[in-house]
This record gives sequence, C-alpha cells and structure tokens, in this order.
Amino acid sequence: MALETITTPRSAAKKIIGLYLSRDVLWSALALVACVNSLINGAFLFFVDTASLPGMVSNPVLFFVITAGLLVLSVHAFYWTGRALGGQADLGDVLALMVWLHALQAAAQVVLFVLAFLSPNFAQFLSFGINVVALWVIVNFIAQAHRFPNLLYAIGTIVLAMVGIAFGLVILAGLIGLGTLGVPTNV
Repeated sequence: MALETITTPRSAAKKIIGLYLSRDVLWSALALVACVNSLINGAFLFFVDTASLPGMVSNPVLFFVITAGLLVLSVHAFYWTGRALGGQADLGDVLALMVWLHALQAAAQVVLFVLAFLSPNFAQFLSFGINVVALWVIVNFIAQAHRFPNLLYAIGTIVLAMVGIAFGLVILAGLIGLGTLGVPTNV
C-alpha cells in the first residue's frame, strides 16, 4: 500500500477511503501518529545538543501537543477549504488520508534517522525527495477525497488551507505562550 501511495496516490486514496474506518478509530490513529512522531523526535534528541533548539522541539510532550494540534488543524483546514471550493469529501475521508500520510512520513523519518548517521548528505538529499513526493501525494489525496475534476482544485485547497493553518498556529502559539516556543517575550 505504501508503494501504491507513491506510484498511484489517487488509487491508494480510494482504497484507504474504502476502508470506512470509524471516526473514533481515525482520531485515535491521529493521536498515535502524533505520539510516534514525538517518540522519533525524542530519540533524535539523544544525539544532538538541545541547548540551541527551541523549546517546542526539545520538549517531547510539547512537540506532541504541537504535532497533534497541527494534524487536527490540517484535517479541518483541508476539509473545510475543499468543501468551500465545491468538494464532496467527508471529514472521515480527509482524516483517514492524513493519518495514512503522516504514518508513512513517520516511517520515512525512521529511515532518515538511521541514514543521518551513515551518510548525512544522502539523508538530506533523500529528505528533500521525500518532501516532494509527500506534496505530490497530498495534492492527489485531496483531489480524490473531494472528488475534484483536476489537481488545480486540490492545489487551491492546499494554499487556502495553509492560510487557515497559519491563523490556527497564531492562535495555538497564543494559547501555549510564545515563551515556550523559544521566542523571546521581552522584545
């Protein structure tokens, strides 16, 4: 399924949506994916000097909260902006696809983590390639979930969603305090 996600993402999206997983399962999976990402980040912190890192990256619990918050924001942003552009997705469809995509990204992070010790330059090159593929997959996932006639609608959805997510981040940063994010508050 992971290979199909990369080669024919719309077909993979149909299969994922076709699983008809309940929202309870999907929200739990979202929390699990955020937790796994936090664990991977925490493992990475054992090998780097955390003094120079912002608080949100060096604290695994805060990293989990921010990761989970971003995932929830992105699911809702992709759902609502897609609907505003005439999409027909169900929230569960978008949720299932985002959970799957982030699970694959967590697996890719593990590979990159190991490669960073073996060949840092190759790991950086591979990281760039993974990000390009992830963008391609997400465009196709959004197009399939909303049943858009072409990818331009999905690109528009993503651009508008990013604006919404930026506003959501401002609100989230205000709720948890800018000081915890490593931003000086005495400026």
